[in-house]
Amino acid sequence: MKVFGIIGWSGSGKTTLMVKLLPELIGRGFTVSTMKHSHHRFDLDRRGKDSFKHRQAGASEVLVASSSRWALMHELRGAVEPDMDELIEHMTPVDLLLIEGFKDHQHDKLEVYRESTGKLLRCTEDEDVVAVACDRLLEGLHIPVIDLNETVAIVDFIIEHCGLKRGRSHGSA
Repeated sequence: MKVFGIIGWSGSGKTTLMVKLLPELIGRGFTVSTMKHSHHRFDLDRRGKDSFKHRQAGASEVLVASSSRWALMHELRGAVEPDMDELIEHMTPVDLLLIEGFKDHQHDKLEVYRESTGKLLRCTEDEDVVAVACDRLLEGLHIPVIDLNETVAIVDFIIEHCGLKRGRSHGSA
């Protein structure tokens, strides 16, 4: 399973880009899953639901299933947040796992950059950033710069960079 990251400052358009990349990659015959890191506490469950009551009562994990999806919630209960590699072990193998966030983990990444964020480019200090997708021309970088609005070009880059081949089983390297 190939792993490729999308990073950028808040407000740069990471999620918007991910949502554009997915149908293009899937349309080309690849199986794709995603993983997103959040710096904020979140809850997929709602107070009053049975699964919420199970968690509140102390269950370590609660799996909720229906005819359309299932979700497994694992409570850390004070344990250290697992790193990206440990979380990947819980994922079903696919051709490509797109990661949003986890910017400090060592894996190849595309930086989404907008000057309007007022932040500096991360690629100048992060060797794992292999390309930048930007809404304006950037010069002087030692890595490819791709127009942020050119989804097909970004997907072409990811496929080439990751060595993805159509028809390849997601179990092969």
